Amino acid sequence: MNKISEEIKSFLEKYDLNHEELIYLIGFSGGYDSMCLANALKKAAPKNRIIALHLNHGWRGEESDREEKNCVEFCNNKGIEIYCEKLSNSVPHTETAAREARYNFFQKCSEKFNTHIIFTAHNKNDNAETLLYRICTGTGICGLRGICENREIYYRPLLNISRDEIEKYCKDNKLTPNIDSSNSNIEYKRNYIRAKILPELKKINPNAIDKINSLSEIAKEENEIVEEYLTKILEKITEDGKIQTKKFFKQSNSIQKRIIYKLFLYNNLEYDKNRILYIQDFLKENANSKSGKTCSLTENLWIFINSEFIEIINNEKQELPYFHILKEGKYENKNYIFEIEKFDKVVRKFPKEYENTAYVDLKNIPFEFEIRTRKDGDIIQPFGLDGTQKLKKYLNSKKIPNHKKDTLLFLTQGNEVFWAINLGISDKIKTRQKPTHVLKFYKKEQ
Repeated sequence: MNKISEEIKSFLEKYDLNHEELIYLIGFSGGYDSMCLANALKKAAPKNRIIALHLNHGWRGEESDREEKNCVEFCNNKGIEIYCEKLSNSVPHTETAAREARYNFFQKCSEKFNTHIIFTAHNKNDNAETLLYRICTGTGICGLRGICENREIYYRPLLNISRDEIEKYCKDNKLTPNIDSSNSNIEYKRNYIRAKILPELKKINPNAIDKINSLSEIAKEENEIVEEYLTKILEKITEDGKIQTKKFFKQSNSIQKRIIYKLFLYNNLEYDKNRILYIQDFLKENANSKSGKTCSLTENLWIFINSEFIEIINNEKQELPYFHILKEGKYENKNYIFEIEKFDKVVRKFPKEYENTAYVDLKNIPFEFEIRTRKDGDIIQPFGLDGTQKLKKYLNSKKIPNHKKDTLLFLTQGNEVFWAINLGISDKIKTRQKPTHVLKFYKKEQ
């Protein structure tokens, strides 16, 4: 058994992935690295279902299409499934945009094929190039760790294998990888590092790649100590997954920056020193905002801060339910369930406002409701008050951030809200002890 096969078998055992029922996905460009990985993984785990994921960027016209065809032929010959998509023409032709599109594609495929195992073919050279890139753009100990072997659903079994070893493997196994002509374009920063910087460093030390990777290992060990300390701090300043603003700003300047680093890493975002400082300044400037401010991190990810908490929000459109309620019963769609049932027992303990159950009195309310998101002109009579008020004012009184208002759901009749789900009920349907109905709204278990 050669070194690469041994490395992959050892990797599968290390992460407890050596089970025949598991489905493996592979990020598959069809180049030397991913073709080597696919071939070696198929030999190491012949009984597992393996699916190669090929995203055709289409940036090189016919060449891109030929590469996709080569990927399909290779997979068919090796008994590996393949799933291909073509990137939208609207995606900017930049390294950052391509990387983001690629990982969005992987994430979608993870859901499509119901597996949380995606292998990528990053190797020892990639790690050295990444470290040099980060050093040039600005990084700390965190960035010097380089590429992680495993983060969330992504696994990288070739990080201890050099590109020379990969090319030799492909030659020995008579593989015919794609050769991406854009890899020779040194206008791309990483290509420049590969073609110009690393050869110069090898003149100083022929083992430069190994030494750079050694620095990465040292940084990982040092970072583990820092992470242990930081975890204890975050436990103290975090509540319900959100960082408490006042407690965040009681930390030292260095700790604040380190927490921001952690947010970037957790969300798989590119970063450098200037970007971290920019976000820190944004947070400082808006720490006293009551309604809250947001700052864009990517097309869909934003960082939000108000006077109470800091969080990362995702602006991807959610598929929210609509129910038309004409009678008692259970209403459901693919993600949510709403129940409205008769109830004539005495309630000793009422749910708290933020819970998803409500005991109500509907005897004086005509029976036809909707569950929907908010609309202009909506009103509510808050629990304990005599008159109605605009729903917007009610949500502001509950300190609901603007970015969350359109994700809330309400039990309504016309423009009047009777139940702001997880927030509170209207005074018009309150009950003292004996309700007429119980309402429940919850998400289905996936």
